[in-house]
Amino acid sequence: MSSQEVSLESTVGGFTANGRLHTLSVWFILALRLMMGLAFLQSGADKVLSGSFSAAGYLQNSPPANGSPVADLFVSMGETPWFVDFVNVAVPWGEVLIGLGLIVGCLTRLAAFWGAFMMLLFYLGNWEVSHGYINGDFAYMLVFLSVAAFGAGRILGLDAYIEQYDVGGETLIERYPWARYFLG
Repeated sequence: MSSQEVSLESTVGGFTANGRLHTLSVWFILALRLMMGLAFLQSGADKVLSGSFSAAGYLQNSPPANGSPVADLFVSMGETPWFVDFVNVAVPWGEVLIGLGLIVGCLTRLAAFWGAFMMLLFYLGNWEVSHGYINGDFAYMLVFLSVAAFGAGRILGLDAYIEQYDVGGETLIERYPWARYFLG
């Protein structure tokens, strides 16, 4: 087994952060991707297979009961029939698709973005700050963002192959650099 440290550097808003990662970190990045994929696939499959998922009651009741700062927005969404119909499909099937995307490492950054977005909404809807502002929903959101930032789909995932697909003598990612926002 060969391992070493890899240097990283990033500058955002004039601030530079430097760090060193051990190459074994790749296995933990893969583990995070697979864990979140399995969690979302199971959650979505349970909702789809039950055939009884409905977000209306949650949207109208849970955020106001827990003091969410955006409770009025959730109530408005819950009182809008077409939006509730949309959410009743988008949440379970979104979880299934996000889970599958992460497990096979396909369109990983896109899947992780939507996973983080869903977790942000769950965080705001499940507002419980009596023990601080960090809860499981917030932590999951950060894990999704980490999976996206690390390009975890390139680690034993289909994104590594998709990015290298030949398109007119160039790799897909060279020909369409914007695809990096979805793949990886």
